[in-house]
Amino acid sequence: MDINSKLVGTSVFAAITASLCCVAPVLALVAGTTGAASTFSWVEPFRPYLIGLTVLILTLAWYTKLKPKSQEEINCPCEDKKPKFINTKKFLLLVSIFAGIMLAFPFYSSVFYPNPPIAKEIIFVELSNVREIKVDIEGMTCKGCEAHIESEVNKLSGILTVDANYETANTIVKFDESEVKIKAIEKAISDTGYKIIK
Repeated sequence: MDINSKLVGTSVFAAITASLCCVAPVLALVAGTTGAASTFSWVEPFRPYLIGLTVLILTLAWYTKLKPKSQEEINCPCEDKKPKFINTKKFLLLVSIFAGIMLAFPFYSSVFYPNPPIAKEIIFVELSNVREIKVDIEGMTCKGCEAHIESEVNKLSGILTVDANYETANTIVKFDESEVKIKAIEKAISDTGYKIIK
């Protein structure tokens, strides 16, 4: 295995790890184990370093691939005439595109969650039954986390609006307390794997 193959493998690993905090909830949703969603939220503080490492490694891989060959390398009979696909510029380009997609994952991960209805069908809600709570949550790291929580809470009957915000680390829920109780809302949030801070 040449140095370029090692660099490519390391860059893919760093790119996936950098977005693991947002990839895990989507994988958990697909697998039907939404409670495992926040398993890798501890990776989020390391994300800028992993992004930097990915970019640095890919830059080094491209440099080694594009640098002019020395006369000694040109004259070496040990090199195959046609390199393996894994050692080509095409493969490095594919890896670079894949790394870019993985690094950008937090910005588009919310598309994997079902959209809440634009307007819920509510026949009649007595104003005295409408309540609003703010739930502080630990473990949200991106828009995908917000969409995950909103999707699960919206499945409950009696929910009027849900607004999760990873930047403020909370979720504001407006609901009809004659239809749903606070404990059920908290359970729906906890079942996603994110921790409620009391």
